[in-house]
Amino acid sequence: MAALPTVQPDITLLLDMEGVIREATLSPSMSGETVEGWLGRPWVEVAGEMGGEKVKRMVDDARVTGISAFRQINQRFPSGLEIPMEYTTVLLGGRAGMLAIGKNLQAVAELQSRLIAAQQTMERDYWKLREIETRYRLVFDASNEAVLIVSAANLRILEANRTAIEALNSPRRRNEDIAGRELLHDIAAEDRDAVREVLARIRERGKALSILVHLGPDAKPWMLRGSLMTAEPGHVFLLQFTAATDLSASKDKGEPSTIEELVEHLPDGFVALDEAGVIRHANQAFLDLVQLGSKASAIGESLGRWLWQPGADLNALLSNIQRHKTVRLFTTSVRGELGTETEVEISAGTGEGEPSQIGVLLRNVARRLPSGSESDFLRTALGSMSEQIGKSSLRQLVKNTVGVVEQHYVKQALELAGGNRTATAELLGLSRQSLYAKLNRYGLDDKEPDAEETPED
Repeated sequence: MAALPTVQPDITLLLDMEGVIREATLSPSMSGETVEGWLGRPWVEVAGEMGGEKVKRMVDDARVTGISAFRQINQRFPSGLEIPMEYTTVLLGGRAGMLAIGKNLQAVAELQSRLIAAQQTMERDYWKLREIETRYRLVFDASNEAVLIVSAANLRILEANRTAIEALNSPRRRNEDIAGRELLHDIAAEDRDAVREVLARIRERGKALSILVHLGPDAKPWMLRGSLMTAEPGHVFLLQFTAATDLSASKDKGEPSTIEELVEHLPDGFVALDEAGVIRHANQAFLDLVQLGSKASAIGESLGRWLWQPGADLNALLSNIQRHKTVRLFTTSVRGELGTETEVEISAGTGEGEPSQIGVLLRNVARRLPSGSESDFLRTALGSMSEQIGKSSLRQLVKNTVGVVEQHYVKQALELAGGNRTATAELLGLSRQSLYAKLNRYGLDDKEPDAEETPED
């Protein structure tokens, strides 16, 4: 059996108790650099202006506690090259000095840069798609015509805009309640044969002449025209109904006040509610958040229509407002009309007048990056090495320390690559065979290789 290659950190420095470098060892991957000029010099001097304070802190921590925290510095080599390095310092027994162990983070830094670039690209694509969906909803709901999208296979309604829902005599029902109903059930019996003929002609030719039909229990007259569209998993009809009688549309009166204009241009969603949680006013940011095309679609609706998170719904919000008059950092989820869920933080307050009104501010926090913390694995593992002083030779102590550090970085690289063994091997500068051997040695090989990988012989 072939011997496994010797494993060592990228940089190993042997320091005296004053932090002066007595020995310096580089891994084969950094054989192009020379560090003879570091010998006899304090480590602080060779760490650069920005890293000197961190080095001093690591040396002081090692003297006091026996091991320092991991710190990153930009290590400048005698050749002038600067490489991001991560160091930790371990106190050796018998006041023999300290051991500084460094890992090259250049590959990790490059991968992080690529991940950030990919995240920014995904972010731009996400908002482009969100904008397209919102524009579609805006056009769909703002239309004065009743618009239905109907499955060509079974003539069941897939989607309806607000005007269509009202035309079907369901002003209090949502699009989800209309979806799944058969179209012909809402058409007057004497018009159903004509509608079937028109739909058959649309299926054959793509379009047909308009016909007069009567919708809903009141049998109001509407002019129907339609077209055929390709969609997954099959074709759908786009049916447009125009009212055959003149309907007077009510318009909002009065000019908005300066305060209303300010509220309208807030980047966060704002709604004014009555005591029952029914919306009386909403700004544009709220409409974008819930993916509505017009204010008329929101006014008169309960805010609970879009708050779906158990334990953090409208009832919980109103209960807290009644008890404390104000609410801050109320975290919940908003489900838009297109099915998109968004995490929000709510701040709300109520006035003292009658009737009581509630102002609610909804802030989108879904794009915040989660905070992270470093693991204490290495501190715990390397701390136990001090117990071996006097029981093992310095060579064995160094070998055991290197093994612990190696296990940590292999595990971190595996997590960074999402379990992909090929990417992990590239991050660590190893062959796949060497990586598999290390995973087996440290008990990290607890799952099969990725589907896209084919293990080497």
